[in-house]
Amino acid sequence: MRRVFIFTALAMVAFASNSLLCRQALRHTAIDAATFTFVRIVSGMVCLAIIVWLRKGSLRNSGSWLSALALFAYAALFSFAYLQLSAGTGALLLFAAVQATMISWAIRDGERMRLPQIGGIALALAGLVALVFPGLSAPPFGAAVLMLTAGVAWGAYSIRGKSGGDPLRATAGNFLRATPLALLLSLTIARSANWDGAGVIYAILSGAIASGVGYAIWYTALPGLKATGAATVQLSVPVLAAIGGILFLGEPLTLRFVLASIAVLGGILLVILERRAAVS
Repeated sequence: MRRVFIFTALAMVAFASNSLLCRQALRHTAIDAATFTFVRIVSGMVCLAIIVWLRKGSLRNSGSWLSALALFAYAALFSFAYLQLSAGTGALLLFAAVQATMISWAIRDGERMRLPQIGGIALALAGLVALVFPGLSAPPFGAAVLMLTAGVAWGAYSIRGKSGGDPLRATAGNFLRATPLALLLSLTIARSANWDGAGVIYAILSGAIASGVGYAIWYTALPGLKATGAATVQLSVPVLAAIGGILFLGEPLTLRFVLASIAVLGGILLVILERRAAVS
Protein backbone atom coordinates (compact mmCIF):
# COMPACT_ATOMS: atom_id res chain seq x y z
CA MET A 1 0.00 0.00 0.00
CA ARG A 2 2.86 2.38 0.83
CA ARG A 3 4.50 1.70 -2.54
CA VAL A 4 1.24 2.42 -4.37
CA PHE A 5 0.81 5.66 -2.42
CA ILE A 6 4.35 6.87 -3.21
CA PHE A 7 4.10 6.09 -6.93
CA THR A 8 0.64 7.65 -7.14
CA ALA A 9 1.83 10.83 -5.43
CA LEU A 10 4.85 11.11 -7.75
CA ALA A 11 2.66 10.59 -10.81
CA MET A 12 0.22 13.28 -9.71
CA VAL A 13 3.07 15.74 -9.16
CA ALA A 14 4.37 14.93 -12.66
CA PHE A 15 0.93 15.46 -14.21
CA ALA A 16 0.51 18.75 -12.35
CA SER A 17 3.92 19.88 -13.59
CA ASN A 18 2.87 18.89 -17.10
CA SER A 19 -0.22 21.06 -16.78
CA LEU A 20 1.85 24.07 -15.73
CA LEU A 21 4.32 23.57 -18.59
CA CYS A 22 1.53 23.21 -21.16
CA ARG A 23 -0.31 26.30 -19.96
CA GLN A 24 2.87 28.36 -19.93
CA ALA A 25 3.92 27.28 -23.43
CA LEU A 26 0.56 27.48 -25.20
CA ARG A 27 -0.59 30.71 -23.60
CA HIS A 28 2.64 32.68 -23.18
CA THR A 29 4.90 31.63 -26.08
CA ALA A 30 4.41 31.64 -29.84
CA ILE A 31 4.62 27.86 -30.36
CA ASP A 32 1.60 26.39 -32.15
CA ALA A 33 -0.46 23.55 -30.70
CA ALA A 34 0.54 20.94 -33.32
CA THR A 35 4.27 21.63 -32.95
CA PHE A 36 3.98 21.53 -29.16
CA THR A 37 2.19 18.17 -29.39
CA PHE A 38 4.82 16.74 -31.75
CA VAL A 39 7.80 17.85 -29.63
CA ARG A 40 6.08 16.66 -26.45
CA ILE A 41 5.43 13.17 -27.80
CA VAL A 42 8.86 12.78 -29.43
CA SER A 43 10.58 13.92 -26.23
CA GLY A 44 8.60 11.43 -24.18
CA MET A 45 9.42 8.65 -26.63
CA VAL A 46 13.17 9.37 -26.57
CA CYS A 47 13.30 9.59 -22.78
CA LEU A 48 11.41 6.33 -22.29
CA ALA A 49 13.39 4.52 -24.99
CA ILE A 50 16.63 5.45 -23.22
CA ILE A 51 15.29 4.17 -19.89
CA VAL A 52 14.20 0.89 -21.48
CA TRP A 53 17.60 0.54 -23.18
CA LEU A 54 19.42 1.14 -19.89
CA ARG A 55 17.36 -1.67 -18.41
CA LYS A 56 18.47 -3.86 -21.33
CA GLY A 57 14.92 -4.07 -22.59
CA SER A 58 13.43 -3.83 -26.07
CA LEU A 59 10.58 -1.87 -27.59
CA ARG A 60 9.74 -4.68 -30.00
CA ASN A 61 6.03 -5.55 -29.80
CA SER A 62 5.56 -3.12 -26.89
CA GLY A 63 2.48 -0.96 -26.54
CA SER A 64 -0.53 -1.04 -28.84
CA TRP A 65 -1.95 1.11 -31.58
CA LEU A 66 -5.20 1.66 -29.66
CA SER A 67 -3.35 2.96 -26.61
CA ALA A 68 -1.10 5.07 -28.84
CA LEU A 69 -4.15 6.55 -30.52
CA ALA A 70 -5.66 7.40 -27.13
CA LEU A 71 -2.38 8.99 -26.03
CA PHE A 72 -2.11 11.04 -29.21
CA ALA A 73 -5.77 12.08 -29.07
CA TYR A 74 -5.39 13.30 -25.49
CA ALA A 75 -2.18 15.25 -26.18
CA ALA A 76 -3.40 16.86 -29.40
CA LEU A 77 -6.92 17.72 -28.28
CA PHE A 78 -5.60 19.09 -24.98
CA SER A 79 -3.21 21.43 -26.83
CA PHE A 80 -5.76 22.73 -29.32
CA ALA A 81 -8.45 23.18 -26.65
CA TYR A 82 -6.16 25.36 -24.54
CA LEU A 83 -5.80 27.82 -27.39
CA GLN A 84 -9.27 29.12 -26.47
CA LEU A 85 -10.08 27.86 -22.98
CA SER A 86 -9.04 29.49 -19.73
CA ALA A 87 -6.96 27.32 -17.42
CA GLY A 88 -9.81 26.83 -14.94
CA THR A 89 -12.40 25.94 -17.55
CA GLY A 90 -10.05 23.49 -19.25
CA ALA A 91 -9.17 21.74 -15.99
CA LEU A 92 -12.82 21.40 -15.02
CA LEU A 93 -13.84 19.94 -18.39
CA LEU A 94 -10.82 17.63 -18.63
CA PHE A 95 -11.00 16.06 -15.19
CA ALA A 96 -14.80 15.82 -15.24
CA ALA A 97 -14.48 13.78 -18.44
CA VAL A 98 -11.68 11.60 -17.00
CA GLN A 99 -13.74 11.00 -13.86
CA ALA A 100 -16.87 10.08 -15.81
CA THR A 101 -14.98 7.76 -18.18
CA MET A 102 -13.18 5.75 -15.51
CA ILE A 103 -16.14 5.47 -13.14
CA SER A 104 -18.42 4.44 -16.01
CA TRP A 105 -15.94 1.73 -16.96
CA ALA A 106 -15.70 0.53 -13.35
CA ILE A 107 -19.47 0.20 -13.08
CA ARG A 108 -19.59 -1.57 -16.46
CA ASP A 109 -16.89 -3.94 -15.19
CA GLY A 110 -18.98 -4.87 -12.16
CA GLU A 111 -17.23 -2.79 -9.48
CA ARG A 112 -19.58 -1.76 -6.69
CA MET A 113 -19.10 1.54 -4.91
CA ARG A 114 -19.89 1.66 -1.23
CA LEU A 115 -21.56 4.69 0.31
CA PRO A 116 -18.34 6.19 1.77
CA GLN A 117 -16.68 5.94 -1.65
CA ILE A 118 -19.60 7.73 -3.28
CA GLY A 119 -19.36 10.40 -0.60
CA GLY A 120 -15.61 10.74 -1.14
CA ILE A 121 -16.00 11.13 -4.89
CA ALA A 122 -18.76 13.70 -4.39
CA LEU A 123 -16.65 15.63 -1.87
CA ALA A 124 -13.59 15.64 -4.14
CA LEU A 125 -15.60 16.71 -7.17
CA ALA A 126 -17.31 19.46 -5.17
CA GLY A 127 -13.91 20.75 -4.07
CA LEU A 128 -12.67 20.77 -7.65
CA VAL A 129 -15.72 22.69 -8.84
CA ALA A 130 -15.32 25.20 -6.00
CA LEU A 131 -11.68 25.69 -7.00
CA VAL A 132 -12.10 26.31 -10.72
CA PHE A 133 -15.72 27.17 -11.46
CA PRO A 134 -16.63 30.51 -9.79
CA GLY A 135 -16.17 33.46 -12.09
CA LEU A 136 -15.74 31.41 -15.26
CA SER A 137 -17.72 32.37 -18.34
CA ALA A 138 -19.26 29.86 -20.69
CA PRO A 139 -16.44 28.32 -22.78
CA PRO A 140 -16.45 28.26 -26.59
CA PHE A 141 -18.45 25.21 -27.61
CA GLY A 142 -15.87 23.77 -30.01
CA ALA A 143 -12.99 24.09 -27.55
CA ALA A 144 -15.12 22.59 -24.78
CA VAL A 145 -15.88 19.55 -26.95
CA LEU A 146 -12.16 19.15 -27.70
CA MET A 147 -11.24 19.18 -24.00
CA LEU A 148 -14.04 16.79 -23.04
CA THR A 149 -12.87 14.39 -25.72
CA ALA A 150 -9.29 14.74 -24.46
CA GLY A 151 -10.51 13.72 -21.01
CA VAL A 152 -12.27 10.66 -22.40
CA ALA A 153 -9.06 9.71 -24.24
CA TRP A 154 -6.98 10.10 -21.08
CA GLY A 155 -9.45 8.00 -19.11
CA ALA A 156 -9.39 5.26 -21.77
CA TYR A 157 -5.59 5.37 -21.88
CA SER A 158 -5.37 4.91 -18.12
CA ILE A 159 -7.84 2.01 -18.15
CA ARG A 160 -5.94 0.24 -20.93
CA GLY A 161 -2.71 0.71 -18.98
CA LYS A 162 -3.88 -1.68 -16.29
CA SER A 163 -3.48 -4.60 -18.70
CA GLY A 164 -0.54 -3.42 -20.77
CA GLY A 165 2.13 -5.75 -19.35
CA ASP A 166 5.42 -4.14 -18.35
CA PRO A 167 4.26 -0.53 -17.78
CA LEU A 168 7.57 1.07 -18.80
CA ARG A 169 7.88 -0.88 -22.06
CA ALA A 170 4.20 -0.40 -22.84
CA THR A 171 4.37 3.35 -22.25
CA ALA A 172 7.54 3.68 -24.35
CA GLY A 173 5.92 1.64 -27.11
CA ASN A 174 2.81 3.80 -27.03
CA PHE A 175 4.88 6.99 -27.32
CA LEU A 176 6.81 5.43 -30.21
CA ARG A 177 3.61 4.48 -32.03
CA ALA A 178 2.10 7.92 -31.35
CA THR A 179 5.10 9.69 -32.91
CA PRO A 180 4.07 9.23 -36.59
CA LEU A 181 0.56 10.36 -35.70
CA ALA A 182 1.97 13.54 -34.15
CA LEU A 183 4.28 14.02 -37.15
CA LEU A 184 1.34 13.71 -39.54
CA LEU A 185 -0.56 16.32 -37.54
CA SER A 186 2.45 18.64 -37.57
CA LEU A 187 2.90 18.25 -41.33
CA THR A 188 -0.71 19.23 -41.98
CA ILE A 189 -0.02 22.72 -40.59
CA ALA A 190 3.64 22.95 -41.65
CA ARG A 191 3.16 26.33 -43.36
CA SER A 192 1.86 27.92 -40.16
CA ALA A 193 4.13 26.06 -37.74
CA ASN A 194 6.08 28.15 -35.24
CA TRP A 195 9.13 26.61 -33.57
CA ASP A 196 9.31 29.15 -30.76
CA GLY A 197 12.48 28.48 -28.72
CA ALA A 198 10.94 28.84 -25.26
CA GLY A 199 7.88 26.89 -26.33
CA VAL A 200 10.03 24.01 -27.61
CA ILE A 201 11.90 23.87 -24.29
CA TYR A 202 8.61 23.70 -22.40
CA ALA A 203 7.42 20.97 -24.75
CA ILE A 204 10.61 18.94 -24.20
CA LEU A 205 10.25 19.20 -20.42
CA SER A 206 6.57 18.32 -20.72
CA GLY A 207 7.24 15.29 -22.88
CA ALA A 208 10.42 13.85 -21.38
CA ILE A 209 9.90 14.48 -17.68
CA ALA A 210 6.27 15.28 -16.88
CA SER A 211 4.65 13.06 -19.51
CA GLY A 212 7.05 10.20 -20.27
CA VAL A 213 8.37 9.51 -16.79
CA GLY A 214 5.06 10.52 -15.26
CA TYR A 215 3.09 7.95 -17.26
CA ALA A 216 5.64 5.23 -16.48
CA ILE A 217 5.22 5.90 -12.76
CA TRP A 218 1.43 6.10 -13.09
CA TYR A 219 1.24 2.73 -14.81
CA THR A 220 3.31 1.24 -12.02
CA ALA A 221 0.76 2.51 -9.49
CA LEU A 222 -2.40 1.64 -11.44
CA PRO A 223 -2.53 -2.12 -10.67
CA GLY A 224 -2.88 -1.26 -6.99
CA LEU A 225 -5.82 1.08 -7.56
CA LYS A 226 -9.44 0.37 -8.39
CA ALA A 227 -10.77 2.31 -11.35
CA THR A 228 -12.85 4.50 -9.03
CA GLY A 229 -9.84 5.24 -6.84
CA ALA A 230 -7.69 5.99 -9.88
CA ALA A 231 -10.33 8.35 -11.22
CA THR A 232 -10.70 10.19 -7.92
CA VAL A 233 -7.01 10.56 -7.16
CA GLN A 234 -6.49 12.36 -10.47
CA LEU A 235 -8.67 15.16 -9.12
CA SER A 236 -5.65 16.18 -7.05
CA VAL A 237 -3.84 17.34 -10.20
CA PRO A 238 -5.62 20.73 -10.50
CA VAL A 239 -4.95 21.35 -6.80
CA LEU A 240 -1.27 20.49 -7.18
CA ALA A 241 -1.09 22.65 -10.30
CA ALA A 242 -2.60 25.54 -8.35
CA ILE A 243 0.04 25.04 -5.63
CA GLY A 244 2.70 25.16 -8.35
CA GLY A 245 1.18 28.40 -9.62
CA ILE A 246 1.37 29.89 -6.14
CA LEU A 247 4.97 28.79 -5.56
CA PHE A 248 6.44 29.39 -9.02
CA LEU A 249 4.14 31.85 -10.79
CA GLY A 250 3.32 34.18 -7.92
CA GLU A 251 -0.40 33.45 -7.83
CA PRO A 252 -2.17 34.43 -4.58
CA LEU A 253 -3.19 31.98 -1.84
CA THR A 254 -6.90 32.39 -1.07
CA LEU A 255 -9.28 30.95 1.50
CA ARG A 256 -11.31 29.45 -1.36
CA PHE A 257 -8.24 27.55 -2.54
CA VAL A 258 -7.47 26.25 0.96
CA LEU A 259 -11.03 25.01 1.51
CA ALA A 260 -11.23 23.46 -1.95
CA SER A 261 -7.90 21.69 -1.42
CA ILE A 262 -9.12 20.22 1.87
CA ALA A 263 -12.28 18.96 0.15
CA VAL A 264 -10.45 17.40 -2.81
CA LEU A 265 -7.66 15.75 -0.82
CA GLY A 266 -10.10 14.69 1.92
CA GLY A 267 -12.36 13.03 -0.63
CA ILE A 268 -9.43 11.20 -2.19
CA LEU A 269 -8.27 9.98 1.22
CA LEU A 270 -11.77 8.73 2.01
CA VAL A 271 -11.92 6.67 -1.20
CA ILE A 272 -8.44 5.19 -0.65
CA LEU A 273 -9.07 4.32 3.01
CA GLU A 274 -12.45 2.75 2.17
CA ARG A 275 -10.80 0.60 -0.50
CA ARG A 276 -8.14 -0.50 1.96
CA ALA A 277 -10.80 -1.42 4.53
CA ALA A 278 -12.75 -3.40 1.94
CA VAL A 279 -9.64 -5.37 0.89
CA SER A 280 -8.61 -6.18 4.47
